[in-house]
Amino acid sequence: MAMHMDVGGVIEARKKHDRQLTTGGETKRVIAFPIGLLIVLAALPALQVFGGYNYVVHLALYAMMYAAMASSWNILGGYTGYISLGHNVFFCIGGYFSGMILAFTGVSALITAPLAGIIAAIVGFGIGVITLRMRGPTFIISSIALLMVVRILFDNWDFVGGANGVNLPQFDIGVQWGKLPYYYAMLIVVSLTVYTSYRIKHSKFGLGLRAISQDEVKAESAGIDTRFYKVFAFAISAFFVGMAGAVWGEYITYIRPNIFLIILIAANMVLMSILGGKGTVAGPVIGAVLLIAFNEFFVANFGSSELNILGTGVIMVLALMYFPAGIIGTLAKAGKLPRFLNWD
Repeated sequence: MAMHMDVGGVIEARKKHDRQLTTGGETKRVIAFPIGLLIVLAALPALQVFGGYNYVVHLALYAMMYAAMASSWNILGGYTGYISLGHNVFFCIGGYFSGMILAFTGVSALITAPLAGIIAAIVGFGIGVITLRMRGPTFIISSIALLMVVRILFDNWDFVGGANGVNLPQFDIGVQWGKLPYYYAMLIVVSLTVYTSYRIKHSKFGLGLRAISQDEVKAESAGIDTRFYKVFAFAISAFFVGMAGAVWGEYITYIRPNIFLIILIAANMVLMSILGGKGTVAGPVIGAVLLIAFNEFFVANFGSSELNILGTGVIMVLALMYFPAGIIGTLAKAGKLPRFLNWD
């Protein structure tokens, strides 16, 4: 009986929170900010009319890519509680799948990105069936091992160019507007990812994932099919990371293992989610923007050196000292979360 009550407590707390959000017109205020942000991002490339804003567009595209991947990772690592350090394997699968189609047939990744996401999800489902039998540190180690195995495979796979990779053709639309197709494609990817994250959190499936995160044994005793929930969450998470990889690969005009398969990319997804607030909707987005802003500040002032890494690391440590549950999570627990950041 106690087991059922523990899991039931998670569900009741969620329902209470949802009721609070829908009273007094607060829902409109919560939704207004992300919609307004979406409109601003959609209008941002208009600055190119004046010229000289290529880097601003690039930085926004880069931030959106990481926001999409961190939000996607959060479905598994935040809601379900399974920390993966090998999620950039799906980033690689998406990039290579669409990139090789582009190289051989000329069909753009902007068209094949959804299919690349589906392939990544199928692979993710298969990997999840095997690796999600493990829990805790064992699962983390298995995700790192997966990354290492895939890196060795792609480094030695001649069909995809091995360690040298493959150069991809480019759209012939000029430097000023060349980034725009990829910018809007990534804007669609991040919008779909964040919306899906929100819908999952407010669904029965999302309640099951959070129950697993609280106590998997008790969740299973309460009748939740924990194995299916975990594997399905893994597949959904892989889908959006794969789409982001497809767009990114064509955007940078080449695909290479050391672009996709370095542990720093997976670590960034984790750090962004933790910094912003793991298990929240807005947290990974806020974490992605802040971490990229910190990194950009230190690169601009100290160059791409160890000082950049040190500075970003110090800020991360300080942030987590004062925001142990992430920025969104800590402010929410203290009752000080601004309404415009309450996307949950």
